Amino acid sequence: MRPGQQLLLPANPVFIWGSLLLALLFNMFPLGRVAWMPDAVALVLVFWSVHQPLRVGIGAAFVFGIIMDVHQTALLGQHALSYTVLTYCAIMIHRRLLWFSVPSQALQVLPLFVAAHAIELAVRMLAGGVFPGASALLAPLIESLLWPVVSVILLAPQRRAPDPDQNRPL
Repeated sequence: MRPGQQLLLPANPVFIWGSLLLALLFNMFPLGRVAWMPDAVALVLVFWSVHQPLRVGIGAAFVFGIIMDVHQTALLGQHALSYTVLTYCAIMIHRRLLWFSVPSQALQVLPLFVAAHAIELAVRMLAGGVFPGASALLAPLIESLLWPVVSVILLAPQRRAPDPDQNRPL
């Protein structure tokens, strides 16, 4: 834990899974699938894989990936593969990543999002899909720019209220 970092309450499992389901519903909105649109499920999966790696793991990423494949009528396993690799990499770097400030974390997770979108694109292209264009490069960038916003929103329920009692410093 960094010096001066606020002590957080334990994460509520209902909140964790509720936020993942809300991200899934956001991805399922009929907004029209454009190449630059950020993947909310990937963003929230990485966040919880970094902050709660024992509760949200590779199995959850695989299930959410299969659900996204079925919803988007994509090649079965396309999102599942990218989400599992993304979650595995996030779990691998979660201890190092938590030492950085939130803006620095956004730069650290950018290669993860780029790799996940590259895996999805490679699977789609190998299956005979068309290249979505250069605008597909914006999605990982937008996801990493959303990282501080997601961090503030998803960590808000865990923040302790300042305690006015002088006898208890924590």
